[in-house]
Amino acid sequence: MTGSTKTPRERYRQQVREEVKEKAWQQIAGSGASALSLNAIAKQMGMSGPALYRYFANRDELITELIRDAYRSLADAFIAAAGSGGAGRPGLTGLAKVLRRWALADPHRYFLVYGTPVPGYHAPADVTAIASELMAVLLDACATVAPAPAAIPDTEPHAFEEHLAAHRAWAGSHPDAPPPALRLALTFWSRLHGVLSLELAGHFTGMGLDPALLFDAEVDRLVTP
Repeated sequence: MTGSTKTPRERYRQQVREEVKEKAWQQIAGSGASALSLNAIAKQMGMSGPALYRYFANRDELITELIRDAYRSLADAFIAAAGSGGAGRPGLTGLAKVLRRWALADPHRYFLVYGTPVPGYHAPADVTAIASELMAVLLDACATVAPAPAAIPDTEPHAFEEHLAAHRAWAGSHPDAPPPALRLALTFWSRLHGVLSLELAGHFTGMGLDPALLFDAEVDRLVTP
């Protein structure tokens, strides 16, 4: 096995950056992402503020790194599921299970990327590109479930269907995906995130409902013709 090509200085820098991110997640868990403070992290680590800024130039750079890690972990989980799903397609039920496990494993990570946006923060293009990887895997799965255009009754299209035909940039590497697959992907993403967001925020507490069963029922409705 080839050893690391990083210099001791580079390894130390990476170690400090990882420790900063660990402290950042602790802050987010206690006060939310909008209250993230590099100066507070520096104090926890026994460093001066200026010293810490040598590792992260500002709060937004740190948030970007946390969001990038979060999206990367979910994208990798989706891609791994796709690779084990036969012909590279895991199916919507498999992806739904991956999504729920990932969300419940770390609710703070989930809310950083799918919760209320951090005021004043704008994600760079490379973060958006990772999110597009998720949608690519999802669209592949939807293409095997959504009816072919010829199988859809010839009825007057809904206003959203007409809107979707002209607004498909979000489909990334699948710009020619058929409208039924696009619609199913959007429905999957919005409906399941709706259930997960309510569950993780505790809104089902006291209702006597089993969120896992509700989630499974929504998935069944999506995949059943």
